[in-house]
Amino acid sequence: MTDMTDRTAVVVVGAGVAGLALGNFLLRNGIGCVILEKHGRAHVEARQRAGTIDSFGVRMFREWGLGEVLEGDPIPEARSGFWIDGEEMPVDFGDDDHDDSLFCPQQVLVRNLTDVFLREGGDLRFEAADVSPEGCDGDHPTVRYRDTTGATRVVACDFVAGCDGDRGVSRTTIPAGVLTRHSHEFGYAWLSVLAEVPAHPSGMAIHSRGLAGLIPRGANASRLYLQCPPGDTLEQWPDERIWSELEARFGTPVATGRIVDKRLVPLRGVVHSPMSHGRLHLLGDAAHLVPPMSAKGIHLALHDAEVFARAVIHQVREDDPSLVDAYSETCLRHVWNYQAFATWITELMHNAGDASYAGEFRKQVARAELERQFTSPAANRLFSELSAGVN
Repeated sequence: MTDMTDRTAVVVVGAGVAGLALGNFLLRNGIGCVILEKHGRAHVEARQRAGTIDSFGVRMFREWGLGEVLEGDPIPEARSGFWIDGEEMPVDFGDDDHDDSLFCPQQVLVRNLTDVFLREGGDLRFEAADVSPEGCDGDHPTVRYRDTTGATRVVACDFVAGCDGDRGVSRTTIPAGVLTRHSHEFGYAWLSVLAEVPAHPSGMAIHSRGLAGLIPRGANASRLYLQCPPGDTLEQWPDERIWSELEARFGTPVATGRIVDKRLVPLRGVVHSPMSHGRLHLLGDAAHLVPPMSAKGIHLALHDAEVFARAVIHQVREDDPSLVDAYSETCLRHVWNYQAFATWITELMHNAGDASYAGEFRKQVARAELERQFTSPAANRLFSELSAGVN
């Protein structure tokens, strides 16, 4: 059975940060949209990934009247530090005029965005199977899917927003040869660990054994990061080795607890260009990936969502497609700016530690660059602007 009665302005594929932010922006401006998500709500709200919303994101939500999505499940304030070869550096992270960023676990942000969207009457359809955007190179795109009863449904729309991540269906529906994939492999990976333990100490450590990070993800949850070769396996990293290596790289005792998840993440940067094909527009990880060292995944997803929302609102209100037509070009300028930052900070922080990856020459260059960050106000200002997402 096929239901052809649905009609809306925008179909959003994916209920992650980009899709939910876009849906809320459109809903608050009277633009019809339907969000389709292949997983159930419990699954979506349990995904723990990024945990930082930079100043750009914080200010953006407040400007759109969505400051409430930043509230709830606050992470207790904890001293954050920076260690080099086991020595804590005298850095004060709290005096940056640009920085009103905050730790907000991704699952909390997604839950809050979902709550607001549904409370305001938004149309969010979980467990939408076999989602298939069709006709996006014409004037009348549709999105076909199976609902929870097994019935096939079709939603006609003006635009499709592909917010379903790097492995989603949106980008794969674009014909071969349309997109160019630009990518860079950094030559090392992160062992990413979720543990039921407060982040103490909290911060990043550079050491001759490799980079380490210990970042809060909740009142009693932390993300642990350990630089490792891309060929490592999880079997090489039993729990005991993880805690031992983390303590060695920080050079100070660390709080330990139950490890609930661990995975290996090869570090890479990816950009797909253009970010649009006809009436299908890619947002967030569907269009680009940045290495997690930069903490700019949420930033780019929110930037895409805001640019696209303003473009659609402008077209609906002014009957002017110029901003929609310029969506890809507008976003790509911003994406490459932050890919440059992500590449720089990733190579700087990793090369400054274990010389076995890039050699002693690159290590000493990175150490010199680090020293500049501590001694040059001009260098530190640019770093602060990019970290805050306001450059």
